[in-house]
Amino acid sequence: MAFWDSLRQNRAAQFDSGSAASNAIDLTRRRPTVSLTKQGAATGNLRVNLSWKMRTSDFDDRGRQSGRLLRHPLKFFQPEPVQAHTRAVTNVDLDIGCLYELTDGSKGVVQPLGGYFGDLNDAPYVKLSGDDRFGSPSGETIFVNLDHRDDIRRLLFFVYIYDQTPAFDRTHAMMTLYPSNGPRIEIELDERAPEARSCAVFLLENVKGELVVRREVKFVYGFQGELDRMYGWGMQWGRGFKAGTH
Repeated sequence: MAFWDSLRQNRAAQFDSGSAASNAIDLTRRRPTVSLTKQGAATGNLRVNLSWKMRTSDFDDRGRQSGRLLRHPLKFFQPEPVQAHTRAVTNVDLDIGCLYELTDGSKGVVQPLGGYFGDLNDAPYVKLSGDDRFGSPSGETIFVNLDHRDDIRRLLFFVYIYDQTPAFDRTHAMMTLYPSNGPRIEIELDERAPEARSCAVFLLENVKGELVVRREVKFVYGFQGELDRMYGWGMQWGRGFKAGTH
């Protein structure tokens, strides 16, 4: 019995270490917040990356079929029906943005639309690295200089679909935070909102000197102005254009 008890303990230890080895914190509805300060990650550059891949009905159908194959193994040998091209992948251009409010009261936005790329070493201490229109694995990235954390009151990171058919339900998008220390933080846009054009993903707030990340994942049917009203930013908005677009 001692041998089997030892084996069970080793298995449990392997499972626990494997869980930790993933080195990621998932922010969900049940666990919506994490403190960068308590993780010792409130300094240096925080990298916030938006990545996505297209979701097709083909993949969804195959996922549902996998359960049926377990119940009816002989169906495994039947050829799959050919899907029409109209159900194929549709390109969607997701953009990352950040509404900022500094402790001196200044407010603004960092985003590709309008060419507001920000600045890392001067206010607002937030900078967009580029605009990826093809959903490549590298995605889009915004950097935050947390060495100026005392100058930052709150940052709202959001995603929007510019000037195209709303298709959040056709994308599998994720925002990943890479602090200077500790595990990365992942937030999936896993809720269905097919007609939405924008999504508030998370807030980074300075709460009495502590930097706290809070998951939002709230979809809206408008653009930045609607996000502004939802979170009380109080800015004026007008029609904007991305470089290279009309």
